[in-house]
Amino acid sequence: MHAEEPAPILDRLAARVRARRGEKGWTQEELARASGVSVRYVASLERGDANMSILRLAEVAQALGVSLATLVAGAGPVHDDTDRLASLQGEARRRALREVHAPSVIALVGLRGAGKSSVGARVAALLGQPFREVDALIEVAAGVRLGAIFEYHGPGRYRELERQALDSLLAARGGMVLATGGSVVTAPDSWEMLRRGARTVWLQASPESHLGRVEAQGDFRPMRGREDALAELKSILGARTPLYAQAELHVDTEIDAPDAAAARIAAWVRA
Repeated sequence: MHAEEPAPILDRLAARVRARRGEKGWTQEELARASGVSVRYVASLERGDANMSILRLAEVAQALGVSLATLVAGAGPVHDDTDRLASLQGEARRRALREVHAPSVIALVGLRGAGKSSVGARVAALLGQPFREVDALIEVAAGVRLGAIFEYHGPGRYRELERQALDSLLAARGGMVLATGGSVVTAPDSWEMLRRGARTVWLQASPESHLGRVEAQGDFRPMRGREDALAELKSILGARTPLYAQAELHVDTEIDAPDAAAARIAAWVRA
């Protein structure tokens, strides 16, 4: 009887592979070439009747730019309540997802100068968790500063390193507080990964405050080579605001000083 019915785990896995391949705009043949597996295997995998080999599946995951854990997370019978969760909406859905997955990672998002480093370090201290800055980890992995990554390898390489760093951090055991790069919300894969695997907090501030804070830190890059850096910053913030607003909690760091903002976030997490 079981041989005649498709296994739910294979159906879910097939849907994820198809969706991820579609995001990359690849054909089955292109995925097969990138992963080193046969077209027949890719087709069988996407039909939900592949003869599973963990090594082959890992090769497909690598080609698609995700971890094996990401590809299969929640696909097994331990999460048979997926259909129930899918029927929930809004805050009820978010609460149910937190009960099921219980993310222990707090991810702070916002433009440069929002206070992610100062607030994040305080939140971590209050919660007794480690504090990690994603851009610093990217620099360690690349062996060069961020500016050199963009200059010599382009934004695509930065996005690749960012996704790898987040994948590794979210797969780690134990809680932590993350300060993310300002543009992480514009990378759909990374932003979705964060929203699924972490509690997300948007640190808000006005464009004037963002610019003033980074300059007060001795960072004049926002002004360098730009006739009107403030106008450009306003444009960037305006474009990203709908994405930042998808975070679970919004904290205005012009109203709350770093200590107060950290206390508010820590209380929200504990609640």
